[in-house]
Amino acid sequence: MTRRNWKQERAISLQRGMELNVLHAREKLNRGVDRIADFMGMPSHFTLYKYLESARMPAVLIPPFENACGAHFVTQYLAHSAGRMLVEIPTGRRATHKELNEISAYSNLVMGMLIDFFEGRCEQQEVESALTTLMEDLAHQRGNIAKHQQPELLLGGE
Repeated sequence: MTRRNWKQERAISLQRGMELNVLHAREKLNRGVDRIADFMGMPSHFTLYKYLESARMPAVLIPPFENACGAHFVTQYLAHSAGRMLVEIPTGRRATHKELNEISAYSNLVMGMLIDFFEGRCEQQEVESALTTLMEDLAHQRGNIAKHQQPELLLGGE
C-alpha cells in the first residue's frame, strides 16, 4: 500500500474535506472519531458522527475539529470554493533540500499534467487542484525568503 501524500490532497466538497481530516487523524495521529470528539470537548461522539454524515458542522466547531485532526482540509475547501488560495504563514526558516526537491518534482509533474490537459488526456479539476497546490507551495517559499533575515520563533512545533 502506498503512503498518501497529504500535502497534495485536496477536498472537492465539504464532506470530502471532513473525511480527509478524519483519515489524517487516523493515519497520522492514531485518533478515531471518538477521540476526535473528546479532543473537541463534545459531550457525545454521536453528534460528531451526525455532523460528518450530513456535512453540516457549525462554523464555530471547525477550528477545534481541525486541531483535533491535525489537518485543515475543511478550511482549505472553504477558501478554494470562494476562489481564494490558502498559504501557510511563512516563518522564515531555511528550506530543506528534501522540501525543495519535492517542489521541483511536483512542478515537473504539474507541467506534465498541464500538457496532458491541453492534449485532452487529463481532467480539468485535477489540473486546477494541482496548479493551486503548486502556487500555494511556491507562495509559502516566497514568504520564507522575505522573512529569512528575521525568522520567527517556531513556537507551534515543526
